[in-house]
Amino acid sequence: MSLGFISQLLKAPFRPTLFSQPSSEGHNVSEGQLPQPLCEPSVRLERLNITNHFLRFFWDHWPTLKKTVLLMAIALPVGLGLTALHIPIGWLLGAMLTGIVYVMVQGRSQKLYPGLATVGQVIIAIATAARFSWETLTHASEYALPLMLCIVITAALSMLNGYLLARWTGIEYRTSLLGSIPGAGPSIVALSEEMGANGLVVAVLQYLRILLVSAVIPILASLLFASQSVEMAIAPAPSATTPTLPLLPNVLVLVTCGLLGIWGGKLLKLPSALFLGPFLAALIAFWLSPTPLYLPQPLLVLGLLLVGLTIGLKFDWQTVRNLLKAVILESILVLLLILVCMGVAYGFHLITQVDALTAVLGSTPGGISTMIASAIQLGGDSALVMTMQMTRMMLILMVTPWLANFLNGRRLG
Repeated sequence: MSLGFISQLLKAPFRPTLFSQPSSEGHNVSEGQLPQPLCEPSVRLERLNITNHFLRFFWDHWPTLKKTVLLMAIALPVGLGLTALHIPIGWLLGAMLTGIVYVMVQGRSQKLYPGLATVGQVIIAIATAARFSWETLTHASEYALPLMLCIVITAALSMLNGYLLARWTGIEYRTSLLGSIPGAGPSIVALSEEMGANGLVVAVLQYLRILLVSAVIPILASLLFASQSVEMAIAPAPSATTPTLPLLPNVLVLVTCGLLGIWGGKLLKLPSALFLGPFLAALIAFWLSPTPLYLPQPLLVLGLLLVGLTIGLKFDWQTVRNLLKAVILESILVLLLILVCMGVAYGFHLITQVDALTAVLGSTPGGISTMIASAIQLGGDSALVMTMQMTRMMLILMVTPWLANFLNGRRLG
C-alpha cells in the first residue's frame, strides 16, 4: 500500500497551495485555506515533483552527457596537436575528426548534449564580432570604391564556384555555396548548421580553400612582389596598461549579448538568427563599451570544439563518396580563383597606388591570419591587409545568410 501511495505522489501534478500559520489556540484556518496538517504534505509533494522532473531529465540525458564529456576530453588534445602543427582552424578540425572517428566506431550518426551546439555557435558569433573595430571600417573608407569592386568580384567568382560544384558533383546548392564563401571559415561552418546545409561538407570545402590559399599565395607573393630589402612592418602591440573589464563582468556581458542576440534574432526573424543575432549584439557591445571587451581564449576554444563535434558527429559514408569528386573539383576551382584574385589585386594596385604585395595579400579569398603574418614578414602594410580582409569578411557575414536563402529558394522554385 505504501508503494502505491508513493507512486501516486510521483504522478501528482504540480499545484501551488496557499496556507496560513495556525493560531496559538489551535489549528484555526481562514476561509478558502487548508488546515496546516494537510498543507505540509502538499508542499512536500510540490518539491518532490520538481526534484523528480529534474532527476528524470538528467537521467534521460545522462548517456548523452557522458558521451559529450568523453568526446571533449579526446578532442582537446587532438585540437591542441593540430594547432601546434599550425594547421588552419586546428581546434575545429580536431574536434570534427574526433566526432567522425567516434561515428565510424559506433556505426551511426550521434548527437551532442542538448543545447551545446547552440552554445558553440553563439561563441563563434561573438568571436567573429570581436575581430572587428570601428577603426577598421574607417581605414577601409579611404579605398572604398576599389575595395568594394574587389569584394564584389571575389564574391561573384565564389558564387560561380559554388554553382559549378553543385552542378557537377550533386552537392546541395546551399551547401556548395557556403563551402565556397571566401573567408570566415569557422563562422561560415557554424552558420551553415542553422541554415540547413551539410556542415561536414562545408567544413571540408572551407578547410581545403584555406589550406590552398595559405600555402600558395604567400609563396607566389614572395616570388613576385616582395622587395629585396625586407622591413618588418610589425604593428604596435596594444599597451599592457589598457584598462579592461575584470574576467567575470566581461564574461557576463558576453553571455548577455548571446542571450539578447538569440532573442532579438528570432524576434526580428533574421536568417541564421542563432548566429547573426549574437554577432550583431556583440558587435554593438564591442563598439560602444567604454571599457574594452574581449573574448577569453578558453571560451573561443570551447566554441570551436563544440562546433567541430557537432559537425563530425553527423558524418556518414554517403557524404564521403560525394566529397571525393568535390575535393578534386574544388582544388582546381580554388587554384583558378587564386589566379583571378591576384589579377584583381594587381588592378587594385594600379588604381590606388597601394604596393602590389599589400594589394595581393589583402585581396585573397580567405586565410586572413596567414596573410597578415606574410605581410609582416615580407614587408607589406599589415594594417591595410587586415583592414581589407576584415571589411570583406564583415560584408560576407552580413550578406551570406540572405543571399543563400534567396538563391536556394529561387533554385527550388
